[in-house]
Amino acid sequence: MSANPGSTAAFRIPTGDPRTVECASLSCELGEVATEPGAITAAVFAGIVALVAFAYLRDAKTAARRERRRVLDEGDAFTEFADRIADLDPAPTEPPTSSDGGTVARIHRVDRVAGSGSRPGGGGDVRLRRVLAAYRDTVMSLPHYRAEYDETIPESLAAELGPDTATALASNGTLSTGAQSALVSRSRQAATARSSLADAIGAEIDALTQVETDLTCVDRRRRRLLEHLDGIAGDRTDAAIDVWERFDGLEDECEEIAATRQRALDDPPMTPDIAATPNADRAFYGYLYAPTDGPRYPVLAQVSELADRIRSDGDRVASLIASGR
Repeated sequence: MSANPGSTAAFRIPTGDPRTVECASLSCELGEVATEPGAITAAVFAGIVALVAFAYLRDAKTAARRERRRVLDEGDAFTEFADRIADLDPAPTEPPTSSDGGTVARIHRVDRVAGSGSRPGGGGDVRLRRVLAAYRDTVMSLPHYRAEYDETIPESLAAELGPDTATALASNGTLSTGAQSALVSRSRQAATARSSLADAIGAEIDALTQVETDLTCVDRRRRRLLEHLDGIAGDRTDAAIDVWERFDGLEDECEEIAATRQRALDDPPMTPDIAATPNADRAFYGYLYAPTDGPRYPVLAQVSELADRIRSDGDRVASLIASGR
């Protein structure tokens, strides 16, 4: 997986303008709100009772599901490639020669054979052409693979299965017993690794679904509180105070959801080699979300958006209380 390391900074839901002096009492906050201009009527609730769309979470799930499908397709392709190579008859073992120009020239030789392998009667050993054709027809045939990686067949073989695989194939220009064994073994390892990655992405999809469920419950209570308040005839001060206090509880729930997600960011379902990847604990999320147009941390962004909505609605309710209506 190509991972982009994420930030190691802690994330919290913003609690307000840091330039504002903290005011913890109900009377203090209401006094400040009362000085703000604007009509303090039932109209303040117009348009604010709709449920939040949670676009960040839905886009994140779409991206994760798409990536999981690609990973599973790659795993299937490597499994099929391994099966096809296992069915080939390797060339008889021959002593190595020293007249082929070295490793670099041999790898270029594989590249040239790859270009001719799709034509009947093309140059190169038939076993080698069958190996390259099998790779082209399995791994390289995936709709996204060539566009994303932009590699030749030998380059892809070296990147996916180790540079020594291309060297082994080119050493005698054919498929030796050792090269066959290595290709089959490493292809199956590549398939297994993608199966593990698909499971990790599946765990992330489940986590996103759970967060969406939790936030939907919070948002539904926010909406019902406002609908309840808007439906009261006459003096609504007591009901507004009750609603305003309940909004504090909704904010607390958002904070807890964010804290739970923060812990998950520090303990991802899959972590690459820590020695080879800086900030490896966040690399999984960078791998999934850095290529998208959305935020790198969609859950935290979504929680913050809902918390902002709750605070904004709370300010409107506080204005209603301050007006005495």
